[in-house]
Amino acid sequence: MKTMENKPNRTVMTHKGQVVIPVKIRRHLGLKGGSRITIYEQDGEVRMVPLTAATIDKNFGMLKGGKSLTQALLEERKREREREDRKV
Repeated sequence: MKTMENKPNRTVMTHKGQVVIPVKIRRHLGLKGGSRITIYEQDGEVRMVPLTAATIDKNFGMLKGGKSLTQALLEERKREREREDRKV
């Protein structure tokens, strides 16, 4: 996706913490009402990253490689049950 001209845009946050994303940015990124956006703080700045198909594809598999946390938890629970069974 081509990057927009990097001109600052100003908006006001409401007392509820809501902000309006300027229409030019929404159109450029294909954001519509109900679009999912990840918000995080980094180096004292608020970052907003739209959760689009392109973002998902780009990050797909980034956590691969290690042992499944679910599998690790199931194995730990199994060991705990076995320890409990030996006590009885």
